[in-house]
Amino acid sequence: MVNAWLAGSMVAVVAGVVGFFVVLRGATFAAHGIPLASFAGAAGASLVGVSSVVGLAVCSPFVAVAIGLLGRRRRSDVATALVVAAMLGLGSLFLSWTVEYASEIYALLFGEILGVASSEVWLSAALTGAAVLAVAVLYRPLLLTSVAPDVAQARGVRTGQVELLFLVLVGVVTALAVPVVGTLLMFTLMVGPPAAARALVRPPLAAMTLAVGIALVTVWASIAAAFTTQWPIGFFVGVLGAAWYLAGKAVSALRR
Repeated sequence: MVNAWLAGSMVAVVAGVVGFFVVLRGATFAAHGIPLASFAGAAGASLVGVSSVVGLAVCSPFVAVAIGLLGRRRRSDVATALVVAAMLGLGSLFLSWTVEYASEIYALLFGEILGVASSEVWLSAALTGAAVLAVAVLYRPLLLTSVAPDVAQARGVRTGQVELLFLVLVGVVTALAVPVVGTLLMFTLMVGPPAAARALVRPPLAAMTLAVGIALVTVWASIAAAFTTQWPIGFFVGVLGAAWYLAGKAVSALRR
């Protein structure tokens, strides 16, 4: 449980920070597609007896780079769909080769609060630090290319490189979050809390901070509820993420 709280808290922090730009850039399809495609890496790692986090840490950036390189000309939706289809096919091949790791693979899909090892916590801490540092360094070009891409390009910002680095950041969050909340609903943390925060607060840094706070509450409440009920943690994360978004939209509508 200690490992679950630590890893879950780190996931919430990074999901709130990176998820703010996911919502701002309209990249929710990529945020959904990268963890689905990276499932092949996690399944392959389980097949050979390696930690699933290692498989995710290797596969997620690869998938992100593939989407970024194939979708530079404003066709990232097509590139994302093709990469996801190919990687899901590869993952299904890995699943067909063995049933020995069926429970672990099931946990990757839906999350497992007691499945986070101490070694994975240290790896998650390293990935968290790297992701937060990367966002701090890329904050200004990320914000400019998200709000005014034409202005950014006129000012000499290499929008293609910024987009590629951003997708890699999404891949890092995937490697962090999948062992805790699962592949199928990992993207909820990067969409629900940041979208609710943007509906409530307009300044970027304030919205990002609020997104982190909402994500932390979501993860902590989901861990407690999953431990009490023995239901998959992904269920609670998905429901709470959607509830935060609806609440944010309702408050925004009332203000208008």
